[in-house]
Amino acid sequence: MTERIMTVDRMEQIISVFGSFDRNINIIENELGVRVTDRESELHITGEPENVMFAEKAITGLLSLAARGENIDEQNVRYIIKLVREGAESKIDRIAGDVICITAKGKPVKAKTVGQKEYVDAIQNNTITLGIGPAGTGKTYLAVAAAVASFRKKEVNRIILTRPAVEAGERLGFLPGDLQSKVDPYLRPLYDALFDMLGAETYNKYLERGNIEVAPLAYMRGRTLDDSFIILDEAQNTSREQMKMFLTRLGFGSKAVITGDVTQVDLPGDKLSGLKEAVRVLKGVKDIKICNLTGADVVRHVLVQRIIEAYEKDDKKRGTPSPQSAPKVPAKPAAKKEAQRTYKRKA
Repeated sequence: MTERIMTVDRMEQIISVFGSFDRNINIIENELGVRVTDRESELHITGEPENVMFAEKAITGLLSLAARGENIDEQNVRYIIKLVREGAESKIDRIAGDVICITAKGKPVKAKTVGQKEYVDAIQNNTITLGIGPAGTGKTYLAVAAAVASFRKKEVNRIILTRPAVEAGERLGFLPGDLQSKVDPYLRPLYDALFDMLGAETYNKYLERGNIEVAPLAYMRGRTLDDSFIILDEAQNTSREQMKMFLTRLGFGSKAVITGDVTQVDLPGDKLSGLKEAVRVLKGVKDIKICNLTGADVVRHVLVQRIIEAYEKDDKKRGTPSPQSAPKVPAKPAAKKEAQRTYKRKA
C-alpha cells in the first residue's frame, strides 16, 4: 500500500470532480481499487502503487477539465480512466472542445471523446466527411449539431437529412397512411436530433419554408444540392450505385456528412455495402476525410459499450465471415444444365 497527496488550489474544482454524492470519485475508487479522501485542500490517494498512479493521473485530468469549465459526469470519468490505463493521458487536453451548437433547451453540444473531437474537426475542415463507427458514438447527433450551427451562421441555406429506406429485419410496407407516413419510421432518428437542436416549433417553421428537408435517399436522384448541409445517415445500407448517386448530388457551397456502422448492414447477403465501397474508393481523395469511431467513443449508457465489446469478442472467437465478406457459392452444374435446356426449348 502507498499514499500520494495532491494539493488542489480551488475548492470548486474538487466539488466538480467528486460529483453529486461523490458519484464520480466512487467510480475511480471502484475501477482502480483505491481510496480517495478530501482533507481541506488536499486529496489523499491510497492503494497499490500502480493503481494510485493511475488514480492520480485520472484526477489530474479531471481537474484540468473542471478548470476549463467542463461538466464532469460518469462518461467523462470512465473515458479518462480508460485513457490513463492505455498510457494516453496526454490526449485528455484534447477532449475539452468548443461548443458546436446550443440545443433548444439551452444545452451546449460538445465532443466528449478524442475520436468525436477529430470527427467534428473533420466536418468543419472538409467538404465531405465519412463518420464510421458503432451505435452510440454520436455520429448522427454531432453531424446534425454541425449542420444546425452552419445554418445559424448562414453558411448554408438548407439542411437536408436523408437515409436509405431499408428495413432492419422488419417489414413496414403495410403501415397505414400516405407515403410520408410510411417513410417517417425510417427517418425518426433524424427527426429526434433536429427536434432536440431546434425545438418542434422552430423545426416546423423551417420545414414549411423549405430550409429543412428530411427524405428517403431515393428522393435525391436527379438533383443538384447547392448551399446545403447534407447528411446521409445509415449509409451502410446503401448500394454502390446509391452511394455514387448521393456523392454526385453535391453542389457549390455545400457540405456533406456520411454516417454509418459497417457492422450493422441490413442489405441482402450478396449485395455489397456502398459505404464499405466508398471507404475503399475515396481513401486519399483531397477534401474528403474518413473518421473511424470506436467503442471507446460511445457516449450512451456504459452498458452499451460493454455490449459492443462483447459482440466484438464473440466475432473474433467465432471467426465467421460476415455476410458482406462471405464468398459467393457457385451454381450447381445440374442447375446450369437445366437452365441451358430450358433456354433451348424457348428458342
